[in-house]
Amino acid sequence: MPDCLPPDLTRLRDQVADLAREPLARLRDATDLPPSARAAQVRALSKAAGLFGLTQAAEPSELTLLVARETLALHGVGHLPGLFGPEAGLLEGVGEPLRSSHLLPLLAGDKRGGFAFTEPADAARPTWAEVEGDRLVISGQKSYVTGGADADFLTALVEVVGQGPAMVVIDTDLPGVTLTRRFTSLDGSHHAAFSFDQVRVPRQHAIGAPGDGRSRALGKISAVRRAIAADAVGTAAWIIDRVATELQRERRGGSRAASERIRLRYGEMRIQAYAARATVYRTARLADAGQEVVNESIAAKVFATEVANQLVDMAVQLVGGEALVTGHPLEQALRRLRALRLTEGESDTLRVNVARGHLDLGRGRL
Repeated sequence: MPDCLPPDLTRLRDQVADLAREPLARLRDATDLPPSARAAQVRALSKAAGLFGLTQAAEPSELTLLVARETLALHGVGHLPGLFGPEAGLLEGVGEPLRSSHLLPLLAGDKRGGFAFTEPADAARPTWAEVEGDRLVISGQKSYVTGGADADFLTALVEVVGQGPAMVVIDTDLPGVTLTRRFTSLDGSHHAAFSFDQVRVPRQHAIGAPGDGRSRALGKISAVRRAIAADAVGTAAWIIDRVATELQRERRGGSRAASERIRLRYGEMRIQAYAARATVYRTARLADAGQEVVNESIAAKVFATEVANQLVDMAVQLVGGEALVTGHPLEQALRRLRALRLTEGESDTLRVNVARGHLDLGRGRL
């Protein structure tokens, strides 16, 4: 349940709300501030409030992260860069030499990592590696590499011949690594594409046991899906608050909130948001209880992002054409939320995955 939070999370929610309402909102609205300066100031505020390190805890509480992310989004600042520190991600728990060479510099902000999971549609085969002594020789392509354009290294899913899939750390300055494309999505997020031509990396750069690379990657993706769901339900609540203010505003002829037709639409918005929040909070509590929640995380991500998209579309209809003017908060939310339906798996593909999880693997719960 979103309600009935323990006292420590209630305090966290209120502290994050205070941070979001005042200093973070001012930074969001400072249109003349360079992006790098905004990110630096956001980071400083987040560190001072104890928010920055939440994602770097050894065993972060899903419910804690959900409360923080939802509250930020509820106040329209959850998309600001610099709110949370770099996460260990797939490097969590690695030993030497990766701990010293990559994990610690990543957490300190001295190195940047990218996550390379997806091949381009025209790739002849998945990215692969041949074993040559104490080296892996990697060839192939990756696209939609998150954080790739500025990455010092990539954590890439690679099919090791004779062993199976593995997550492998690949430094981007190695011979044979080529950044082939930088591109920006509708929501303003940045991505990159890479090619690998006989790239040689130490075998110690493979994370975990041979053959478990895909399951490791899916575990990381599952956590990202829960983060996306948290952002979506917080943004949905922000949208509903903006619409309520607009509907209650006095106009010539009275406020629009007096219309039964408008109330019908607004009531449906609140019902959908209520259901989405309940779904996301239940998933977080299951994860904190140590349950396997791959399918539940998919369900929460799909439902929350689909609902948020429906709500922002309805909000634009109710507010009118001014909401589509470039720079309007609802116009910005419309672009950002539309992209979330594709991020970490597009909705219909994930629906098929949920069906497969139950019908073929006996996983998932209602």
